[in-house]
Amino acid sequence: MKLLETYILRRVGQMFLVALLPVLAIIWTTQVLQRVNLVTDSGQSMGSFAKLATLILPSIIPIVLPFAIVIGVTQTLTTMNNDSELTVIDAAGAKRGIILRPILILAAVISVFSFLVDNVVEPKAKTGVRQMVAAAYADLLSTVIEEKNFRRIDTGLYVQISERLAGRVLKGLFVVDERDPAFELIYYAREGAVDEKGTSLIMHDGEVHRKTQTGEVSVIRFDSYSFDLSDLTQNRGQATLRASDRELSFLLNPDPNDKDYIAKPGSYRAELHRRLTDWVLPMVFALISLAIAGDARSHREARLHPMVAALIFAFAIRWASFYAANQIDTDPEYIGVLYAIPVIASLLAIASLSHHKRLSVVSAMSDHIAASWQRLLRRFGRSAGPSAGGSA
Repeated sequence: MKLLETYILRRVGQMFLVALLPVLAIIWTTQVLQRVNLVTDSGQSMGSFAKLATLILPSIIPIVLPFAIVIGVTQTLTTMNNDSELTVIDAAGAKRGIILRPILILAAVISVFSFLVDNVVEPKAKTGVRQMVAAAYADLLSTVIEEKNFRRIDTGLYVQISERLAGRVLKGLFVVDERDPAFELIYYAREGAVDEKGTSLIMHDGEVHRKTQTGEVSVIRFDSYSFDLSDLTQNRGQATLRASDRELSFLLNPDPNDKDYIAKPGSYRAELHRRLTDWVLPMVFALISLAIAGDARSHREARLHPMVAALIFAFAIRWASFYAANQIDTDPEYIGVLYAIPVIASLLAIASLSHHKRLSVVSAMSDHIAASWQRLLRRFGRSAGPSAGGSA
């Protein structure tokens, strides 16, 4: 690689990291804070919480990478143009590949990295997150809930225990179940225990009060009563894997006996084609950024800032890809649309680069916005009027 190419690669790489790391940190922090209740509600240690936060990170990286390359490329090339470096490169007779090659190499590396994260690292990380959350709630009744403390363990389900004994035995049970809007159930029992599978709470020597919406109350005494916890343990005690948690090999050849696949086969089809297209977005966005900001232009030319124009294009493509991927769930005809979006965008950018012209849509939009801004400035200038002065 030539010295000038290394120089461009270093500058674009540095700006890419400057754009990537702060945005990644902000999004990561918001995602982590949403799971703080895992520590407070289930009694997990901060070490477990730190591990969970680490496992969340791979799901964010592929989303941020394409936009970071847009900012890195456009900001670097705009700065080089303002410093007349692009003009000097053109005047020296250097080939266009001097600018294109290092940026495309960086974009290719980022695309491969995005593919590995999206198809290898992220599925394992998401599986780990689900398993951690499942394990955190599996023994919620028998090990976590504090004695003489009224706690909510699910929406509309509250539990209090007076004493915890050896062998998972609970003394003085009080359970309120408001999950069914038709009636309210209140359980009292002298003692109870969660079975080994964690699917039932066995209560002994107690009574249940059933109150309907009309205010009618019925009381039933029991010697032994089994309170079903399967709704909790199926989702919390055991990790239920979704399409986004599966590895690429499973998506290519799903298990026909898998319960989630049987229930939602469309989501697996959509997830497969999303993964096969999302990883190329860094390369597509790099081509668009080069088509918009890769040429030397006069400082006096009124135009939309290249970064703004490139980001508008990038957000439009990302939204279109996201919409098409979601539609595949119910309409397989959108598979072709999903693959056509990055292909058409890349061909437009390549055609623009080969003819040394900006993308016509962006050029027209930039000229229109710039002209509108100039008219607005002139209008405010006229409304201000000449400065006041006294007459002689």
